[in-house]
Amino acid sequence: MTQHLMTIDGESRDSSNRFDVINPATGEPFATAPEADAVILDDAMAGAERAFRSWKLDDDARRDALRSAAAALNDAIPRIAPLLTQEQGKPLNEAIFEVAGVGMWLQYYADLEVEREILQDDDAAFVEVVRRPIGVVAAIAPWNFPLLLSSWKIAPALRAGNTVVLKPSPYTPLSSLAMVEVLNRALPPGVLNVVTGGDALGAAMTAHPTPRKVSFTGSVSAGKKVAVASAADLKRVTLELGGNDPAIVLDDADPAVIGKQLFSAAFQNNGQTCIAVKRVYVPERLHDAVVDALVAEAERAVVGDGMDEKTQFGPINNRPQFDRVRALVDGALSSGARAVAGGTALERPGYFFAPTILTGARDGTAIVDEEQFGPALPVIPYRDLDDAVERANATSFGLGASVWATDTERGESVARRLDAGSAWVNTHAALAPHLPFGGFKWSGVGVENGTWGYKSFTDLQVVHRRKQ
Repeated sequence: MTQHLMTIDGESRDSSNRFDVINPATGEPFATAPEADAVILDDAMAGAERAFRSWKLDDDARRDALRSAAAALNDAIPRIAPLLTQEQGKPLNEAIFEVAGVGMWLQYYADLEVEREILQDDDAAFVEVVRRPIGVVAAIAPWNFPLLLSSWKIAPALRAGNTVVLKPSPYTPLSSLAMVEVLNRALPPGVLNVVTGGDALGAAMTAHPTPRKVSFTGSVSAGKKVAVASAADLKRVTLELGGNDPAIVLDDADPAVIGKQLFSAAFQNNGQTCIAVKRVYVPERLHDAVVDALVAEAERAVVGDGMDEKTQFGPINNRPQFDRVRALVDGALSSGARAVAGGTALERPGYFFAPTILTGARDGTAIVDEEQFGPALPVIPYRDLDDAVERANATSFGLGASVWATDTERGESVARRLDAGSAWVNTHAALAPHLPFGGFKWSGVGVENGTWGYKSFTDLQVVHRRKQ
């Protein structure tokens, strides 16, 4: 099997312990990754701490390095994207898009103009807010968009003057190892480090005394553990913890127009997207027409190996998630729901599940109340719009939501009532480097992206100079 190495303090590092990386299209190992132990983690933290002393001093140098890193990564897309498809499962064209997105985020933060924050400048005093880097950042990334979501942490953290130790998911370590190797061609030693391993390594990172901030993307249960561990020595935290995004279709919507868009919003990355539509509320009189439009899309979908250019949707990334999606669908069916499309795993090697549209699923069942994170979508009728809004908000999640309407002003008025960090009208998951991203309630703590993301990697210092 191909050997992949960690990058620590600018040098490649292997480990005596390695773990298998599974290709979700086959369900079989296709490579191994090194598993970091306590000594390796200590070395990574120490290297990042040493690099911080000089990296924090020169903003212009940081901007130039990020631009060079973006260019190097763009040149490496043909090498990294196929690796991402092999370990994550997404179609190759989407993997290419994801790697290119990392370059976009790096370029955005390199070009970001950070305005001075002068609070007072008069005869009495000059008072300015100065943004100071926090120090070493522990960044823990998920398996659904392992490269793009890690860049949401790496790019603003480095631009602000911090150094980073990254841990990718054990399901998708290889593309992250390759990405960091490329980025380090443009970065000084120790500025960006990557260690690989399982949950025990993540716990060790959050408990380690060196990092002053933890930026984590993952499940609510894991995020709570990160918060508790970080509180022991008052580390700063940013937590992006997923969602159960509702979509509300208004009574003036045209099912023929919105069907394709709704399907795409729900099934992007095979539904393995924290910001994907997870449940759809539809007026009773439009219910059947919307369902028919979604079913038509599901039946046309091509599910297969992401390396096949005909594939639109790859496999579910890993066996535990595959089993969870199957259990949620089976539970819905046993509770009276009906699969009008899909509803079963596909009879082939790997973790393939048919795109599934469910009717008759009720609020209070797991497929509606929880984040399924897979290719299954319940469609739920409503009679009263106020009731639909209340049901959409009756969740511990609050990441994203969308409203679908012909009258866009009315759609916006409904969107503003939804308890979500992002609320869209006639679109969903419209994300960009300059737009803040975060959630309400259990969907997270803090904000990523834009100037807000940059500032989240800084401590605020007030400099007050009395004038004579």
